Amino acid sequence: MSGGGGYGEQQKTSWPELVGSPGHYAHDMIHKDRPDVQIPVLVVGTKVPPGFDDKRVRLFVHQDYNLKVALTPVVG
Repeated sequence: MSGGGGYGEQQKTSWPELVGSPGHYAHDMIHKDRPDVQIPVLVVGTKVPPGFDDKRVRLFVHQDYNLKVALTPVVG
């Protein structure tokens, strides 16, 4: 999976390398790879409605650890 979006390229759909990174940095990196998605930042444990959205990446952060990314961000 690569960033970009040229002909024949797959769009990136997960960012495991961002786990443990500051939330603002992760947000910027996801936006750089996928400017077409919404990126809500949520504290771990926040209840979210079920359902898949191919234009969303939920970014879950630890409230007690300086808002570092807690879970692998994925499209959905």
